[in-house]
Amino acid sequence: MSRNRVIPCHTFSVAPMLDWTDKHCRHFHRLLTSQAMLYTEMVTTGAIIHGDQQRFLTFNPSENPVAFQLGGSNPEDLARCAQIIEEYGYDEVNLNVGCPSDRVQNGRFGACLMAEPELVAECISAMQQSVSIPVTVKSRIGIDDLDSYEQLLCFISTIADAGCETFIIHARKAWLKGLSPKQNRDVPPLRYEVVYQLKKDFPGLHIILNGGVTSLLRTKEIIQHVDGVMVGREAYHNPYLLAEVDVQLFAMSGSIKTRHEVIMELIPYIQQHLLQGGRLHSITRHILGLFHGVPGARAWRRTLSENATKKGADETVVLEALNSILL
Repeated sequence: MSRNRVIPCHTFSVAPMLDWTDKHCRHFHRLLTSQAMLYTEMVTTGAIIHGDQQRFLTFNPSENPVAFQLGGSNPEDLARCAQIIEEYGYDEVNLNVGCPSDRVQNGRFGACLMAEPELVAECISAMQQSVSIPVTVKSRIGIDDLDSYEQLLCFISTIADAGCETFIIHARKAWLKGLSPKQNRDVPPLRYEVVYQLKKDFPGLHIILNGGVTSLLRTKEIIQHVDGVMVGREAYHNPYLLAEVDVQLFAMSGSIKTRHEVIMELIPYIQQHLLQGGRLHSITRHILGLFHGVPGARAWRRTLSENATKKGADETVVLEALNSILL
């Protein structure tokens, strides 16, 4: 277990997204940026304690820095899982207090926990006592009718008093009844000014804004007010956005990789995955958007979509798709 790992700045991170940010997606994203903080999909404490830990926790060290997002509300279970997560080599453990789905609510975790700040504080305290890596929280700005700024202040201050120093805030409230998870990502209005005010009221905390960010230019504007930006769907559907992160946001020198170079670096990973019995589609589904906005992007997507799921499909499918772009 590493006890002295240097944790990178959260200036820019890619959001945890269920069914999207698996280990293959994170490896691909890491080829585009060496500095951005990457997050796993949310995994529940029950899945870790009673399920296949290798399946949920194993990752390639090349993905670091990477944080693991947990879902749960039992302090003892969360502490136990946090310890396991640290032993696997993750750089951070993040508690999900923002997901609004019915399934999550029924399990008493996610956004519904914003109504129970004392319980969240107890969970954070238990987790911090069990690990040396940072324990962070991802939340909304409110839920249902618990959406006043005073209530948000109470939530943040209660958890900060328990020792949490980093809060990732999705700048929308969540309606736990009446809206689907998809609608909760779009229908409630974005309120960046609320997150900006949190940073003013808690200057000693690391406040990261999430929600609706689609460009690095916008990211640069936002980080004038807070400590960092987390990008979700845009980083997945238009991943080449990540290629400029190191230069634009972390002032690193060097040239920006071309899309072609990224794919050629991905080929050995694909080959290794296939040798281990994996399916090509498990990787190619994450790279469909690489040529977003580029002439030939449709041919790229079509070639991958139509052929990657076929029996015996290998890296030649990706190379053929790449050739359709270059022709």
